[in-house]
Amino acid sequence: MSTYRLDRLFAPRSLAVIGASPRADSFGRGVLAKIRAGGFEGPLYVVNPNYEEVEGVPCFASIAALPGPPDVVVIATPAATIPAIVEEAGRCGVCAAIILSRGWADPDDPDRRRTVEAARRSGLRLIGPNSVGVIAPRAKLDAGFAARPARAGDLALISQSGAIATAMLEWAHLNGAGFSGVLSLGDKLDVDFGDMLDFFAEDRHTRAILLHVEDVTLSRKFMSAARAAARVKPVVVVRSGRHAAPAVPPLTHSGALARPYAVYDAAFRRAGLLRVDDLDQMFAAAETLSQMAPFQGDRVTVLTNGGGLGRLAVDRLVDLEVRMAGLADATVEKLDAAVPHGWSRVNPVDIEGNAGPKAYAAALAAVLENPGTDAVLLLHSPTALASTRSIAEAVAETVKAHRAASYRPKPVFTVWAGDIAEAEPVLAPLRIPTYVTEADAVQGLASLVRYRRAQEALIETPPSLPADFSPDRTAARLAVRAALAEGRTWLDPDGLAQVLQAYGIPATRSLRAATPAEAGEQAALLLAGGVQVALKILSDDIPHKSEVGGVVLNLASREAVEAAAADMLERVRGLRPEARLDGFVLQSTIRKPNGRELIAGIADDPVFGPAIVFGRGGTAVDVINDSAVALPPLDLRLARDMIDRTRVAKQLEGYRGMPPADLEAVALTLVKLAQLAADIPEIRELDLNPLVADESGVIALDARAAVAPVPAAGRRRSNPRLSVVPYPSEWERELVLKDGWKVLVRPVRPEDEPLFAEFFTHVTPEDLRLRFFAPVKDFSHAFIARLTQIDYARAMAFVALDAATGELMGGVRLHCDANHEEGEYAILLRSDLKGRGLGWALMRMIIEFAKADGIERISGQILRENTTMLAMVKALGFESMADPDDPELRRVELDLSKVDML
Repeated sequence: MSTYRLDRLFAPRSLAVIGASPRADSFGRGVLAKIRAGGFEGPLYVVNPNYEEVEGVPCFASIAALPGPPDVVVIATPAATIPAIVEEAGRCGVCAAIILSRGWADPDDPDRRRTVEAARRSGLRLIGPNSVGVIAPRAKLDAGFAARPARAGDLALISQSGAIATAMLEWAHLNGAGFSGVLSLGDKLDVDFGDMLDFFAEDRHTRAILLHVEDVTLSRKFMSAARAAARVKPVVVVRSGRHAAPAVPPLTHSGALARPYAVYDAAFRRAGLLRVDDLDQMFAAAETLSQMAPFQGDRVTVLTNGGGLGRLAVDRLVDLEVRMAGLADATVEKLDAAVPHGWSRVNPVDIEGNAGPKAYAAALAAVLENPGTDAVLLLHSPTALASTRSIAEAVAETVKAHRAASYRPKPVFTVWAGDIAEAEPVLAPLRIPTYVTEADAVQGLASLVRYRRAQEALIETPPSLPADFSPDRTAARLAVRAALAEGRTWLDPDGLAQVLQAYGIPATRSLRAATPAEAGEQAALLLAGGVQVALKILSDDIPHKSEVGGVVLNLASREAVEAAAADMLERVRGLRPEARLDGFVLQSTIRKPNGRELIAGIADDPVFGPAIVFGRGGTAVDVINDSAVALPPLDLRLARDMIDRTRVAKQLEGYRGMPPADLEAVALTLVKLAQLAADIPEIRELDLNPLVADESGVIALDARAAVAPVPAAGRRRSNPRLSVVPYPSEWERELVLKDGWKVLVRPVRPEDEPLFAEFFTHVTPEDLRLRFFAPVKDFSHAFIARLTQIDYARAMAFVALDAATGELMGGVRLHCDANHEEGEYAILLRSDLKGRGLGWALMRMIIEFAKADGIERISGQILRENTTMLAMVKALGFESMADPDDPELRRVELDLSKVDML
């Protein structure tokens, strides 16, 4: 449902409290008192058949007996009564219900199911149960039982925990922060994180969103909403349960490394959210975001009157990967003049303890003008030589002058050690952040830097994959299906080799043997190549072979192999008598003197589905704790980011005569694994350990893959287990247009940016104006990235490429609303290609896609003067009407229920 009816939840015209009574200890009575104290101005009722009024508010026997259906009901009655109340509220046309009561511990409880089904039938939105309520300060709504009210502001708070929500309200009360809305989700029976992220992303009163997450239920919905919200405003998230154990024991090393917190962190990173570790960091981020928008750059100049305090700030900035600004020669000269008694002559700029208002103002003006400075962190330790207020006033005047004179003013963060009360009243009206400690200031500043970096990473153009990477999906699927048909839960060596070969992942040659004698025969084939042999036990029941002596290396003769196999069989049977032994695997011993042992694999997370794991490998992989996790699909940029987040990345770069490993080969292997996870959902876990990397490339010396059946996928989303919708290759087409012109049409890719840059040189200014409704001259990276980097869960963009030249000929796109009911289209062709049928073909294809994806309507806006486009959409069945907001536009709409695509 997403944002359906949530506007009424945060701006209700009328309210009813279900369950209030005159008893002093009545839960509902306390909720009613909170609503009245908040100043709600609309009609307010109580539903309780046992009383005529409560605290002067009229009582009614039922919701149906009210003068009219309220927009919102607040339920404060026992769980057993909730299903009937929800059914009645739905029948009466109530928009939303806030359930403060405790709910049902059992997710299969019949009353729980009845409540959900009743709400879905009527479109009633449910908050909770087990919620502490909803607060909308601008609507004067305080419907819950949090101790503190919230003042109006531009922070939105979405908390799964009521305790976290009330703690944030206490902090806001003490620090003067305000909220556009506060919501305690509770048990998320209906409204969840995805719904609220969509709502606040579009809310013009919200500048930043704060999230507390314990668990996510619908991961694809969450990821899509989070990515959309993070692109337009900062989203800060804290999650409890960092050290929680997996719900299901992992089968492989990769599964063990992909612990729940690591996978959640990967999801937050992929969505562009700003993750913090605790409430202190959340408070610091919230304090900064409540006063300042993210800024460009990450170079900071520290200005202080105490060297020790300044160096502490620098240490923490560097720890958080914030860069220190260099000082230009001209800036040094200005500081020499501003601080004649002497200063540190480096960053941090220490103007010493005797600096007064004049010195602070002049020094601040100098560092703000420094070309290498993107932000200033100003620290002041109180002295007897000048009052804190006088320093704050000098800072305020300097900042005002800088803002007035600058096209893009630089932000100033201030720290007033032990004396913030004197400075805050002076600086707060100018929205200059003030902090008590340098640690809080640095945390807040760093949060803005991290958010900007995350946004830049989201629109960074990835390098293209090698042209020869074309996996043989059919061969891999056959191997997996064969294993499942035999009832196996692990791929056997032959099947695994077939899968790895299909995806171009280098691995050692493996031979199977049923007995020690057969092992000797197979070893002879390998030994003939002049290499030694590795012998391994083959058993689905023994995931870690070395723990039972199931691995012997460097065997140099047939006789040695037979003897080692016999000994291994006896030893393993003694240690694991219950295990089914299927024989042995023999491999050539690979010698890589410059090799570094890595692990790469696929893990299975119960919430987010497949996850890709990378890190330091080998037998000690579980204790080294050097790994990174990411959600598929991956491109080469995301794969390199995974590598860079590990300590082993430094070893891969080369050291002390050790040549650098082939990082591109490592990154490409991660991309291939991600593609494998996307293509074949039956592969639940996979280990390449060790994956040895050196200057010549990579090779997997050992591999395992667990498989399990999955339900059939839908038409568009080929792997329903993925949290990020992958590139939809099923929508690739080859079209033949007029005069036999062959055109390849496919979904847009992030690496298409160069094609778009060239394409726009073939579009006239007039056609650009008709498309964008205004002249367009700047085709920057950020502009084109918005066209090439889309969320396939919410949008589709088809590009048409000339089959002979590969040039971009045109494109059409569709963006869906959060409820996935309506999509808005846009189309643009090269100006020299009109009249050849491409526009008609692209429109037909986007209509076909929308209908297949379950969208109900397609709409668009067209300039009245664009008669060619108006004629084409009319021929396609669109209805045209005047745009109510702009007389120069026509709104066109197509009801897809009336469209038959044949």
